[in-house]
Amino acid sequence: MKIAGFDIGGANTDLAIIDFDQGGDIENIKADFRYLPMWMKNEELGSYLMDLIGDEIDQMDAVGVSMTAELVDAYKTKKEGVLDIVRKVEDTFHIPVAYVGLSGMMNASQVNSDPLHVAAANWIATSQIASIMSSDCILVDVGSTTTDIIPIKNGSECARGRSDLERLGTGELVYTGTLRTNVAALVDKVPFDEGWFRVSSELFAISADVHHVLGNITAEEYSCDTPDGVGKSKKDSLRRISRVLCGDLDVLSTSDIESICEYIYNQQALKISEAILEVAERNFLDEVITTGLGMNILASKAADMADLNFTGMDEFLTPEECVVAPAVGTALMMEDYLRTD
Repeated sequence: MKIAGFDIGGANTDLAIIDFDQGGDIENIKADFRYLPMWMKNEELGSYLMDLIGDEIDQMDAVGVSMTAELVDAYKTKKEGVLDIVRKVEDTFHIPVAYVGLSGMMNASQVNSDPLHVAAANWIATSQIASIMSSDCILVDVGSTTTDIIPIKNGSECARGRSDLERLGTGELVYTGTLRTNVAALVDKVPFDEGWFRVSSELFAISADVHHVLGNITAEEYSCDTPDGVGKSKKDSLRRISRVLCGDLDVLSTSDIESICEYIYNQQALKISEAILEVAERNFLDEVITTGLGMNILASKAADMADLNFTGMDEFLTPEECVVAPAVGTALMMEDYLRTD
């Protein structure tokens, strides 16, 4: 059986195509993703989904979908977003389709009756993989935009918050990521020239610029749009960071900016670490499973700051598959749904 799992995010749409044998064991996984800013291009979702699957659509037995894109400001409400995404998915595929909800997979009719049950539920799918690796742990999934921190006990997720709003209040969601976070949301001042300098709150630079300057990501991994709409060279990122201090490359040296980036990087990891500790102490857990685009950049650093043991999900999946872990989990849930339904 061949199943496609999609995770439709606000900025990226991820795909995992999994071949299962007759016993439900994984034979092969193909991972891919596209940058799709749903706040501007939501009408193109169907064509992007088909482009990702490509010629394999004729071999596909089913499609599973998780989503977070319902939050983009192209939609007035999350309910409107969920229903629009489901309509576009149903119009695109003519094979069995189901959606990841807070209590398992749901068909389109069930989603239409309770849209918010699938809103931003992709962390449910990722937790399925972490629970295979450890029955008692904290999943830390750092993506391009957000970080999920999900407690797992006795092999099942036990997050206190269910919606994004609730999880922001429980430490289970931190709105910071490897690429798209405004630097001004990470720090309000930075060390420079033996003092502390407050930063501009303009959208001059994002976390991708910080991690690019430090060598944590490559220009190719800088997959989102840049704040100024120009290049993705290291020099471009240095210039954008300099503007956060209302400067430029005539005013700040490369070493100045690299030092500033190190500080911002540590502060970003600290924000994640504080939330991990909140979840760990509340649930009496001391093991972390890291995954996502920021698995080795932010998740592992934050777990280390929290003084917790951590294991990368790349001991179970490939690094490429870890980047699209919610899509992998979605395909796994879809296979189980078809087998037990």
